[in-house]
Amino acid sequence: MPAPITAARLAAATEVSLRSLYRDIDALRAAGARIEGERGYGYRLVEDYALPPQTFDRAEIEALALGLAEVRSMGDPVLAEAAASALAKITATLPDDREQYLVHAISQVFRPTSRYEPSPHMETVRAACWREEALRIGYADKDGAATERVILPLAVIHTDRTQTILAWCCLREGFRMFRADRLQHVDPTGTSFRPRRAVLLREYLSELDQRRSPATGNDRDERV
Repeated sequence: MPAPITAARLAAATEVSLRSLYRDIDALRAAGARIEGERGYGYRLVEDYALPPQTFDRAEIEALALGLAEVRSMGDPVLAEAAASALAKITATLPDDREQYLVHAISQVFRPTSRYEPSPHMETVRAACWREEALRIGYADKDGAATERVILPLAVIHTDRTQTILAWCCLREGFRMFRADRLQHVDPTGTSFRPRRAVLLREYLSELDQRRSPATGNDRDERV
């Protein structure tokens, strides 16, 4: 039986804080994983049927490592922490040989700077998407002209340069893209548009199919 692995070593290997690591271990135990050990001693995952070893092959593990590393480097601190936590949970379920593939993945992400500056409003936007709740936003177009809008947020789009919110704009009565770096304020309204989100997304995809042409860059103020 392998020796316990210290919390410090696990935290360093998965690039999370000790606090996050302890929280993840508690979450795995709550989900039924048999993890022996305690703080100050070390931890060992006992294989059982509650949490069977993952059967990812080497290429799949490379893809997981690369994808999570990319999320950590984007510039969104909430998603970066979530990616690190997910990596720790996946690592804990892998057999020893597969764990080494993940911890020492050959595919790496290097960005001297984050892809974009973090927006203080994105967690509110994501929560509203999941809750299907309308938002009141202050938004500045590319020329700096400010408007107040009520939007129905549908999805967050990650491009090479910015986070963009796909939404139904109640002011324009149409689908619009709002750049996260142009949001001036974001306030929940408490008004639900459930269960319209799935329907609106289908309508938007249908519009894209009908246009069948790439963006020209000569968009209106709230488009990207």
